[in-house]
Amino acid sequence: MPNETPTAGTARLLPGKPVAEAVLADVRARAAKLVEGGVRPSLATLLVGDDDASAGYIRIKQQQAAELGFASPHRHLPASTTQAELLATIAEFNDDPAVHGVLIQYPIPGHLDYDAALQTLDPDKDVDGMHPLNMGRLAVGLPGPLPCTPAGIEALLAHHEIPVAGREVVILGRGATLGRPLAMLLAQKRPTANAAVTVVHTGVPDWDRYTRRADILVAAAGVPGIVRPEHVRPGAVVIGAGVRYEGRRLLPDVDEACAEVAGAITPRVGGVGPTTVAMLFRNVIEAAERASAR
Repeated sequence: MPNETPTAGTARLLPGKPVAEAVLADVRARAAKLVEGGVRPSLATLLVGDDDASAGYIRIKQQQAAELGFASPHRHLPASTTQAELLATIAEFNDDPAVHGVLIQYPIPGHLDYDAALQTLDPDKDVDGMHPLNMGRLAVGLPGPLPCTPAGIEALLAHHEIPVAGREVVILGRGATLGRPLAMLLAQKRPTANAAVTVVHTGVPDWDRYTRRADILVAAAGVPGIVRPEHVRPGAVVIGAGVRYEGRRLLPDVDEACAEVAGAITPRVGGVGPTTVAMLFRNVIEAAERASAR
């Protein structure tokens, strides 16, 4: 893509699938190299309770792990599990040198403390990149597991050759899993980042005053249809990252009519989502490589 921002009416789609495929191809090659050296990458998954959607997400990740040549040990704890039992299970994974990454499937039953569980996890095995220590590493620019959706957005922009350095990025949403870490990530000094980043949210009455000036607008509010064509600068790049579900129906933050104004835009389905999963496995392979080097 040329350095000039596209004009309105010429919006092109920015699918996540080719981005994920490129990332996973790299992960697969790195995994094969580790296996040759006697180390099999391993992603452990932990499910508490009997939520069908959560069980489905676990199956998808286990299938992807098998396709990449990873081991995928799994623990399924009953909904009646106590906090002590949950923490003990996490400790087992922490202490197992054959496990390189651990995924605690969210949500967990309401009587359990997810934050305490996350803080119990070995930060180097935190494949979601959400442990407080890893968020601190991100803030000061130290290496460590990155939050998957923000990292996926950076990879998506890079793959589709969207210029980011020196551009104005506006993120609508300040959540701990997306808006805030994405702002830190895209402000860092790298060729695929180094942007002027503004974080705005629905608590700001005139939030659209900020979004209308963005070269790159990331919708991360989790409010269906909040971003409409009049909120987008003509020719801007629009990344739809926030969603809600109504049953099985996906409700994105970005109104589909924004494609008539944007220069480039993620599709309603298959945009950021595939890149998030790919980044999870990138975190695992990096953890396995660190462990192998030690």
